Amino acid sequence: MADPGGLRMHYLIDGEGPLLVLLHGWPQTSACWRGIIPALAERFTVVAPDLRGYGRTDKPAAGYDKRTMAADVRALARSLGHEKVLLAGHDRGARVAHRYALDHPGEVERLVVMDIIPTREMWLRYDMRSGLAAGTWHWTFHLQPDLPELLAGKDVRGYLGYFFEKWTVQRARLDVEEYVRAFEQPGALRAGFEDYRASFPYDAEHDDADWEAGRRLEMPVLALWGAAGLPSRVPVLDIWREYARDVQGAEIPDCGHFLAEEQPEAVLAHLRAFLPG
Repeated sequence: MADPGGLRMHYLIDGEGPLLVLLHGWPQTSACWRGIIPALAERFTVVAPDLRGYGRTDKPAAGYDKRTMAADVRALARSLGHEKVLLAGHDRGARVAHRYALDHPGEVERLVVMDIIPTREMWLRYDMRSGLAAGTWHWTFHLQPDLPELLAGKDVRGYLGYFFEKWTVQRARLDVEEYVRAFEQPGALRAGFEDYRASFPYDAEHDDADWEAGRRLEMPVLALWGAAGLPSRVPVLDIWREYARDVQGAEIPDCGHFLAEEQPEAVLAHLRAFLPG
């Protein structure tokens, strides 16, 4: 546990070397990285925190815009003695990592984004023709005040189970019990929904401001996505190349949304090839 900036954060840590920070998504915790941390720890100091509101980290009422969540992660990295970082994020964690890299480009040496396109593009392409609206209906549902807590709170296992079933090819490889336990804790469902509620208008305003100012990612970027994941419906690399100068990427076969758990060896192979050292 650490309290680097007024937020008590839980994190996993292993290894020695340059700092590699792994950021999970919804509805997960840092546990999603357990299958790949030991291998990465052979070359890096690997840190996998529970993001603000998730897992064993504090669940304040506010601060779920990605700029604040990125500042949480940056404060943790600095408290561990690192100013330069390698970042890899999945789902919501990839959106936090993207914001970190935009706000502090000189500190992020390389960036890995898993199974997402930029948030700004999600809103621009949110229609039935692209397929994104049908696949991400939960974005607008989670934006609603109070109602998601009321309905999902009656059966946390059932609600989360829907996504673990629909979004996977290799469901048996997920630590579902850990995630259900985490989201059954007081405040956890609300915090996860607040993460989505910050997407519009707060994150959208920050993203639009960067776009209009011409700010793009200057560090090398690796984009990975599952062959059965939602981003497979759109030209992932073409989209990311509008937001970054140096982008490479790959589709992970026989994989849904949860890359690090569904296909850990494939993810490791791509990370080893992309990360320095």
